[in-house]
Amino acid sequence: MKRYFAAAILLAMAAGTADSRPYQEMFPNRTDFSEQEKPVLQKLDFQQGAIRLPAARATLNVPDGFYYLSPEDTKTVLVDIWGNPPGAAADALGMLFPAQYSPTDVGSWGSVVEFSADGYVSDADAATIDYDELLQNIKDSISESNTERQKQGFPTVTLVGWASAPHYDQSAHALHWARDLVFNENGNTQHTLNYSVRTLGREGVFQFDFVAGLEQLKEIETAVPTVTKLVQFDKGMAYSDHVDGDKIAAYGMAGMIAAGAGAKVAAKIGLLAIAAAFLKKAWILVFVVFGGAVGLVKKLFTGNKTPNA
Repeated sequence: MKRYFAAAILLAMAAGTADSRPYQEMFPNRTDFSEQEKPVLQKLDFQQGAIRLPAARATLNVPDGFYYLSPEDTKTVLVDIWGNPPGAAADALGMLFPAQYSPTDVGSWGSVVEFSADGYVSDADAATIDYDELLQNIKDSISESNTERQKQGFPTVTLVGWASAPHYDQSAHALHWARDLVFNENGNTQHTLNYSVRTLGREGVFQFDFVAGLEQLKEIETAVPTVTKLVQFDKGMAYSDHVDGDKIAAYGMAGMIAAGAGAKVAAKIGLLAIAAAFLKKAWILVFVVFGGAVGLVKKLFTGNKTPNA
């Protein structure tokens, strides 16, 4: 009996480890990658299964319908492929993508993964938050910051409303919401999506911030129920393991939404991210470099593909 039990444990451990593969195995039926895309994709290590994230004291269990990229590969995507400055990937624990897309696909979307060790976030106000009032407060905050953004030569930003109203999954201790934003540059307006998922732990918040276009909202909404259940905190680190004396975050659920909407950034630098349709920068809170960098990325990765408007 002991022998069978030990064998079962070994089998479970083997099944629970990360499975890494090159792009040819990740996308076995794809024949449309250009000669410019292939060497870039060759650098990436596509992972599925149990991904240990020691910084978050958690494991990300990535199913077949998704794949994970390491922090190093995330930097390649955010900086080399999507044209952000090097600091864009500074705090990323990786990225999560739906398996049907490669990072070089014009229509792709993915989520930057981070962890904020701010302490235990109380969910006591989850059922009593007036989300309409919160939305108006965020709108006002963003509107007031537009003057400074214009002075700095950046586009103004308008929060149209919730693309998906905030929802708290009590069983998963996960909060998710999405905003419809309009970036206005030289009279040209661009709608973009800001979709956030936060999974609460004993010591902080596991963060998924989706980089996508507004037209991909339905795809992300379909994926969110799976995403909210991917995080497995280490023993004793789950939200339910909280005890008196633990570090408590300085904000609650409403504050977490407000910070994700740009209040934290406004307080720090007075600016929000710039949205570029091709670069898919829906809400990476960094500066996007335009001009030559954009032209280079387009030459490398568009080919005959037409970027989404």
